[in-house]
Amino acid sequence: SQIIRSGTMNNPDGEIKVSFGYQCNGKTGSPYEVIDGYDILLGNNLRRSSSFACLSGAAISANATLANTNICNGVIGAEILPSWDSPKSFRRIPSSPSVSKLDILSSSIQSNLSNLSCSPSTQSDTAESDSYLFKSMSAPSRSEGFLNAMELQVAGGAAGEDRVQAVCSEENGWLFCAIYDGFNGRDAADFLAGTLYETIVFNINSLEWEPKENAIRTSECLGPYGSLQYILEDSNNRHSNEVLIVDSSTKVKFRPDSFKSGVLEGLQRAVSQAENDFLYMVEHEMEDRPDLVSVGSCVLVVLLYGQDLYTLNLGDSRAVLATYSESFETNGCEGLKAVQLTDSHTVDNEVERTRLLNDHHDDPTVVVGGKVKGKLKVTHALGVGYLKKKKLNDALMGILRVRNLVSPPYISTEPSLNVHTISKADHFVIVGSDGLFDFFTNDEAVKLVHSYILANPAGDPAKFLVDQVVLRAADCAGFSKEELISIPAGRRRKYHDDVTVIVIILGTDYRTSKASTYL
Repeated sequence: SQIIRSGTMNNPDGEIKVSFGYQCNGKTGSPYEVIDGYDILLGNNLRRSSSFACLSGAAISANATLANTNICNGVIGAEILPSWDSPKSFRRIPSSPSVSKLDILSSSIQSNLSNLSCSPSTQSDTAESDSYLFKSMSAPSRSEGFLNAMELQVAGGAAGEDRVQAVCSEENGWLFCAIYDGFNGRDAADFLAGTLYETIVFNINSLEWEPKENAIRTSECLGPYGSLQYILEDSNNRHSNEVLIVDSSTKVKFRPDSFKSGVLEGLQRAVSQAENDFLYMVEHEMEDRPDLVSVGSCVLVVLLYGQDLYTLNLGDSRAVLATYSESFETNGCEGLKAVQLTDSHTVDNEVERTRLLNDHHDDPTVVVGGKVKGKLKVTHALGVGYLKKKKLNDALMGILRVRNLVSPPYISTEPSLNVHTISKADHFVIVGSDGLFDFFTNDEAVKLVHSYILANPAGDPAKFLVDQVVLRAADCAGFSKEELISIPAGRRRKYHDDVTVIVIILGTDYRTSKASTYL
C-alpha cells in the first residue's frame, strides 16, 4: 500500500480542507519513495485479497460551525476525535489500544446516568430501558472477528458540518468509509465520527454465526470475502452441494448468505445503538443546550470486504457505482452507467413522501413547504430529537418549536441496507454528501470521474469532483471561482452546501492517487 502524505495548507477563511489518498499495490523494497514531490510511505503488502485499487477523499466547507462542542462532557472533542482525525493523509494507528475509544466514552456517559432527564413511564419500562442503556453504552469487550486488526490506516476530518472517515485494514483486506452530513450543528456528526466505527466493529464481531457440526477441511483458497478461507464439506453427506466457509482470522464457520445477512444486521444494530446513545445524551444536556434537540446527521457507510460492497444510509447522501453495461466492449466509455446503491430519504422521493403521509394520516401538516413539519427535507436521520419526541420538542422556545406535533416520530432511524457483489464490469464507486448531487446527477458525476481518470491516471478524482462543484456553483451565482471561495464560510452556504466526496477505484490495477490540498 501507499499512504499519501501532503503538506497542510489553509484556505482563505482559515479552515483546513480534507484531502487524502490511499493506494494498494504489491511493491516491495524501500519503505519510502518520492513521487511528484510527495513523500510516499510504503506499507506492508495486503495479506488478504482486496477489491479496490485505490481511493481518494476530499471535502470543502460552506457552513460556519463551532467545532468540538461539550457533548459527552467534551470527551468526544477532546479525546476521541483527535485520535481519529487525519485530514491530509492516511496514518497508521493501533486498533486495540489498552483503553478503547468506547471505554473512554462509556465512562463519561455512565458517570452521569443518574442525572439523565429521561424517565420512562412505568417501572417495567424503566428496568428495560436502564438495562438497554447500560448494555448499549457499556464498553464492548474485544471479540474476534474479521473487522479486528492489529493495525489500521485511518484518514478523515471535518468540513463545515460534514464529517468523513476512511479506515483500511491491510492485514484483513477490508475498507470502511463513512460520511456524516450534519445539520443544525456538527454535534451529531462529531458523535458518529467518534463512536460509530467502533460500534459497528463490536456489533458485527459479536454476532453468533450459525455453526456447522461434523465438518472437515477439504481445501484452502482465497475466498470471496478476501481472506484465507477453508471450503468445508459435510462429513455426513459428502455428496452434498452445500459448502461452508471458515475465515482463517476468526475460525468461525458460516454460509455465504448468512454471513452477508449477519454483516447487514450488525450495521443496523450499530445505527440503532448510536441513535439511542445520542438521544440519551441530548436529553441529559438539553437544559443547558436546548439547541441540541434539533441537531442531527445523515449517515452513509460503505464497507468493502472481498467482493462484497455493503452500504447503509440514512438521509440524502449517496453511493453511486460506475459499471459497464454488457455492450461496453463495443461502445467504450458510452457503456459506463451509474447505479445508485442507496435510497434517497427525502420528501422529494415519492416513495418516502407516500410512506410519511400514510404513517401520519391524521396529521394534515406532515409536509409543509416541501419539508417534514416545515423543518427538514430528509425523512431518515440520526438525532433531530424534536421531530421524534414531544419532550424534546418542548425544550425549544418560540418559533423554533414545532406546532402540532400530532404523531411523532416524524423522522425515521430505519436505515436502507444493501450488499452488492462486485463484478469485473464494476469500475469505481462515488460516495458523496448531497452537496455534490445538488449540482450533478449520478450520470454526470460518473462521466466526470471517468473522463478525469482517463486523462489523469495519477490524479485525484475526489478533489476534481469537489473542484467541479465549486466551478458550477460559481457559474450559477455569476461569480468566478476565486470570487466564490473568497466568501467566508457561513455566507457561502447561500451558494453551495458542504461537499464531501470519496472515490473508490475498484479492481487491482496499479494506479497512483496523489493526495492534494484543495485551494
